[in-house]
Amino acid sequence: MKKIYILIAICLISASGCKKYLDVNTNPNAPTSVTANLYLSPILSWMATGPVYDGRQISRYIQNFTLTSSSNLTWDLQGYDLPPSDNGGMLWRTVYVDHGQNLLDMTKKAEAEQRWDLLGVAQVIKAWDWQNLTDIHGEIIIKEAFTPDPTKTSFNYDTQEFAYDEVRRLLNLAIANLQRTDGAVDAAFLGKTDIVYKGDRSKWLKFAYGLLAINLNHYSNKTSVYNADAVIDAVNKSFANSADDAAVKYTGVSNDDRNFIGPTRDNYTSYRQTAFITALMDGTQFGGVDDPRKKRMLSPSPDGTYRGLVTGSGITGIATAQQPLNLAGYAAIPVVGSPTKYLFDDKSRYPIMTYAELQFIKAEAAYKKGDRATALDAYTKAVSAHIDYVNATNADIGGTPTQITPAEKAAYLASPNILPTAANLTLSQIMCQKYIALWGWGFIETWMDLRRYHYTEPDPVTGNQVFLGYVFPTTLYADNSGKPAYRIRPRYASEYVWNIPSLQKIGALERDYHTKEMWITQK
Repeated sequence: MKKIYILIAICLISASGCKKYLDVNTNPNAPTSVTANLYLSPILSWMATGPVYDGRQISRYIQNFTLTSSSNLTWDLQGYDLPPSDNGGMLWRTVYVDHGQNLLDMTKKAEAEQRWDLLGVAQVIKAWDWQNLTDIHGEIIIKEAFTPDPTKTSFNYDTQEFAYDEVRRLLNLAIANLQRTDGAVDAAFLGKTDIVYKGDRSKWLKFAYGLLAINLNHYSNKTSVYNADAVIDAVNKSFANSADDAAVKYTGVSNDDRNFIGPTRDNYTSYRQTAFITALMDGTQFGGVDDPRKKRMLSPSPDGTYRGLVTGSGITGIATAQQPLNLAGYAAIPVVGSPTKYLFDDKSRYPIMTYAELQFIKAEAAYKKGDRATALDAYTKAVSAHIDYVNATNADIGGTPTQITPAEKAAYLASPNILPTAANLTLSQIMCQKYIALWGWGFIETWMDLRRYHYTEPDPVTGNQVFLGYVFPTTLYADNSGKPAYRIRPRYASEYVWNIPSLQKIGALERDYHTKEMWITQK
């Protein structure tokens, strides 16, 4: 290994001097240059895969899931895994490596060839990269991320405020390009490798507006700049219904074509639903109204009752018959091809952005504006759409749960505890129903919601906690000094090995750095 490191060091000093030596690895049978659209499929695949990798950690912060074990609970206790672990750093790798130069090359080629539709998609993806990465890590590297200088080994971090501005700059460019019809705009060319929208740039345009709405809504604690009307306008220009949802479909045939959170890949086997999500759906928090989605999303215990584990407590002391089954609905990993449920099948369509999510964002913005009628309308559409989404998802995989019947849906929506009058609509209803709709996939956005409301902040109107029933574990991780997590530290393998001086500038060498509140959530 030492010889490899020496060679790399020499190449950093004189990159051209190593070119011929390294050319021995060039495959003469493979192209050295590809068309711009051939980059797209793997880039889109990582948009679905990167977040669910980090969902193994973030899902425990937000209490979507918790571990069955009563040990190795760092994330359940709002902590982090010590170096050299890269847990919580997959989206970092996705943005800088898996997308990285590939997305940069696709962008340059699309622009040079005047393929404005593909260029617009590339700009949307880059905006998505920066949006999600800063929402996980806070300060990130943008300006110096892809420097052409091969000798550069230290990279400065940009502020989160700059990252948010950069997302909007990219989205504005993307919106303009996705509306162009000149040049080499070609739906067939784009559609060959577009595994999300099959070359339909009108849907990518809606996606851009949806991401813009997410960006703008995160400013809710910045009262001097938060613009509810701008959020609502962006949502209105985004998804018209669930047919516009962005997702990646898996075949379930081989490992990389199987859903990362599905049973066969064995990434979430020891995870179970929490007492928090169960209480939101079994009537505990909503006046005794049992949610018809519960049996179609959650897993029962062997005795047939729906329970959740208390975060950080594991299954110790719980009778086997009362322990929740795994996410797929089994006591152990099922045989490949066994029927499962919802998002937890090997071939489940994994969401990137949904109509229901955006309608909840519109409802929150309208509520904050004081427009209760608009808020109720968007909230109603969001809950209804997600019920339909659960049905569609289970039907798509041939899952075990029965479909939610029209009568069940109507009865649920008829309850004033679920669907009140405009005057009685609460922020808790909006945010908790959004939590349900994003449960199991929208880890980053849900964490942003919890952090924007500082986890346990009260609703200023009702006095109740915005997120009803969310309770921190009795004991938090030792490094936290009693504070919850607000960010994940940068990826160890790159930053804590090569970029120490820059980490020191942002305070990331402190053991409680993960508890440092992010700029966007500060009031």
